[in-house]
Amino acid sequence: MQFAFTEDQLAINLAAREMLVETCTPASLRLMLKDGRAIDEARWRTICEMGLLGMLVPEAAGGMGLGLTDFIGIAEAAGYVGLPEPLVELAGVTIPLLARLKDNRGLLESALGGNRVALGHPANRFVANADSATALLLGDGEDIHLVERVDATLERQESFDPFRRLFTVQWAPSPATLVAKSWGDSAERGALLAAAQMIGLAQRCIDISVAYAKDRTQFGKPIGSYQAVKHLLANAQVKVEFARPVVHAAAAELPLGTLAARARIAHAKIAAGAAAELAARTAVQVHGAMGMTWEVDVHFFLKRALALGSSWGTAGLHLDTIFERIGTVPTGPDATFASELG
Repeated sequence: MQFAFTEDQLAINLAAREMLVETCTPASLRLMLKDGRAIDEARWRTICEMGLLGMLVPEAAGGMGLGLTDFIGIAEAAGYVGLPEPLVELAGVTIPLLARLKDNRGLLESALGGNRVALGHPANRFVANADSATALLLGDGEDIHLVERVDATLERQESFDPFRRLFTVQWAPSPATLVAKSWGDSAERGALLAAAQMIGLAQRCIDISVAYAKDRTQFGKPIGSYQAVKHLLANAQVKVEFARPVVHAAAAELPLGTLAARARIAHAKIAAGAAAELAARTAVQVHGAMGMTWEVDVHFFLKRALALGSSWGTAGLHLDTIFERIGTVPTGPDATFASELG
């Protein structure tokens, strides 16, 4: 069994990661905050030109026809830089949903071209980035409705993450707006990709802290030379290293659609959330008293990690899925992989 990423997957992920690291720096995030912008249009054009939005769309529909295992590294890279733009949710959840609709009313082609579509899934209380969307996919129970932006009234809600713009939406469902009767695996996709972003966020918090610990001196020595600091960072890194393969396994197993596969996704969301929270809080501690201030870049990644931790289902909700799997599907060393339980 092959557990490693292919050369093509690594090449795609590396190209996207290099672009994101180069264009989405803490300095650029600070400039966006100063200007009150949630989207960097130049960066968004680059994302579109690289074809990242259509990675998970069949080639016949204008996409690249790839799978979640191809995209998972890009989601992690988006988390690593604290990307404000909705690349992950749009490319990983919304556009694949549009591609499955019998009548997407031309919105799929529009989204692949870079027009943003906001998603109001029942798993989330608020709709993210609705103000910058041309249209919204909104839920009325399990029914999915396609609503033009001009036909909806938005009310901004307070968000812990300044780049995560959240809204309540006032709208009226009708037979004319109904486009589907089921969300399919959208909730599982959302949870998995949130987990991947949290792995990236956790790693960035650790990397920032390691760099700071090498430069910051106390009593004539770098603080990174003290065992207490080393142990803090090592514990956070171990948490990430144990969570990352769970996320990768969940990406490979999601297409199965079984209870065991859904439990793997739940496990990934919980493990990644715990890793991100520990890494973010460790970063604050390593930076000392100034770790809680806006002057230190850590706050960008801390806020995003905590925000994603409660999106697409809380830890308690995902634990219920895991308990259901334990109680109804065989466990043990001979039932490690969901694909073996088909």
